[in-house]
Amino acid sequence: MKKQKDKTYAFRVSSADLKKIKSQAKRAKLTVTDYLTACALNKEITIIDGLDSVLSELKSQGRNLNQLTILSHQGRSYPSQIEKLTDAYGNICAELKKVLEVV
Repeated sequence: MKKQKDKTYAFRVSSADLKKIKSQAKRAKLTVTDYLTACALNKEITIIDGLDSVLSELKSQGRNLNQLTILSHQGRSYPSQIEKLTDAYGNICAELKKVLEVV
């Protein structure tokens, strides 16, 4: 369960620093509040570059697999498509392994 945020704290910051803070928070996919809180409490902020494209591709291949499953249940078979899907899935797994090695 998340802690309730019932207190506010204002501080002054230069325009350049605020821009950088907002940019870093966006890059970490956090709100500015969550980003600053994590920084102040020395929590680790993990940013994984390139994961969005890998997850997008994985989602696409999942849709393809679903379509091939439906066709298979209808009695139609497309071995060449299944082979392409298997190759693509192997490539995605390899990319995910690379990303996870960095983390």
